[in-house]
Amino acid sequence: MPDALTQPDPKRWKALIFIALAQLMVVLDATIVNIALPSAQSDLGISDGNRQWVITAYALAFGGLLLFGGRISDLWGRKRAFVVGLIGFAAASALGGAAVNTGMLLGARALQGVFGALLAPAALSLLAVLFTEAKERAKAFGIFGAIAGAGGGVGLIFGGVFTEYLNWRWTFFVNIPFAVVAALGAIAVVHEPAGSRNPSKLDIPGVILATLGLVSLVYGFTRAESDGWTAGSTLGLFAASALLLLVFVLVERKVKAPLLPLRVITDRNRGGIYVSLALAGIAMFGLFLFLTYYLQVVRGYSPVRTGLAFLPMIFAMIMGSTQIGARLMTRVPARFLMGPGFLLAAVGMVVLTQIDLDTSYTTVILPGLVLMGIGMGTAFMPAMSLSTHGVQARDAGVASAMVNTSQQVGGAIGTALLNTIAASATTDYFKSHMASGTDPKLLTFQSMVHGYSTAVWWAVGILVLSALIALVAINAGHQGGPVAGSADGEGAEDVVPVMAH
Repeated sequence: MPDALTQPDPKRWKALIFIALAQLMVVLDATIVNIALPSAQSDLGISDGNRQWVITAYALAFGGLLLFGGRISDLWGRKRAFVVGLIGFAAASALGGAAVNTGMLLGARALQGVFGALLAPAALSLLAVLFTEAKERAKAFGIFGAIAGAGGGVGLIFGGVFTEYLNWRWTFFVNIPFAVVAALGAIAVVHEPAGSRNPSKLDIPGVILATLGLVSLVYGFTRAESDGWTAGSTLGLFAASALLLLVFVLVERKVKAPLLPLRVITDRNRGGIYVSLALAGIAMFGLFLFLTYYLQVVRGYSPVRTGLAFLPMIFAMIMGSTQIGARLMTRVPARFLMGPGFLLAAVGMVVLTQIDLDTSYTTVILPGLVLMGIGMGTAFMPAMSLSTHGVQARDAGVASAMVNTSQQVGGAIGTALLNTIAASATTDYFKSHMASGTDPKLLTFQSMVHGYSTAVWWAVGILVLSALIALVAINAGHQGGPVAGSADGEGAEDVVPVMAH
């Protein structure tokens, strides 16, 4: 085994600071604009029909190009991909903050997604190749997992503060200092191990098929929300997505240097992780959206107060990730952290289904959020680490991209799927109670709350399914022992060493 890979990098902990900062910026951007959207909409005169595109443009570009971004970082070198991604993200954010019309804002959001797709896999795969000793790896992934999980909540808080006290444009400008600090820090301290690059050619057919397939899938769910599940356009997009992704798999089996080597996803443990993370993403993102609306519209919270209401969940997530997940990861098999973690989060969601017009924050919402945070933090941590554990160094970027892809696609699907469920439950409730003589305004709020809690019940079911998949599919030992589940034999000398020393 080459010496360069076995000697840990002396600057790895400093590097972690800048890698985590970049990850925070990317995750934060998925939610920060949500709270600022109403102000941006009235300011730029964005139509209601185009409003969702501010969120969707980012999700489509990011989710669709992640695999491409992961492969680029394996080819180019992770440090270079990371720095270019940061600079591009800062430029796109400056453009968004300066937007004068709808087109400019949507273009900037799509560009943010493009550079985010280059940045996110590079960040995670840098961690995978920098931290190779089991206990250190657990600690590093604990910090990274906590930030990745909490970033969405931080985005809601920042979004609230900027919208209320400054201006919606600051939800874009805030990325610039983050990106500049992370890029300068990375240039100074990130040192990529020798021999971990993948010098093969880029698989262009694979890039086109994967990108179009994922974009059709995410866009299909978006159309389902506005046009209905059985509309021709919705079904056409789902059919196109299935066909494109099927052809993609067939192409990947044949080409010499595939975009997504099938050995990465056919590994039982990694496959289980990608599926369970996608399902958890569906539940999480949907819940963020409903709680934001519930607190602002039904309860009349200000944007800042709404953001702050999520704070306990962020703290709980960080505790679950660094104190439970990271401490137990080297002693307990991943499935016994992921399964119970997702189940605990599901219990938290069951508490949140009890919301009503005058629910107490302290007795219902707070305990629900804390349970969810601890559960998600405990589950995400070993999942992120195991997804790149024992993967060949030349595949680290693409294995990392799959973690992000499963969460992003899950999040986009969750927002659309649960929104549609909530909307139809709200309408049905309103129609069936119209004759009861309730004040129309009160009935509207009651219907909305009924819609939200129905959707959250669905999220509970999805999380339970996620826990079952984690318990049944993932069979790796704990992450302090020999590399589990990666006996693909091929190029075994390139495996990122994660054995305990």
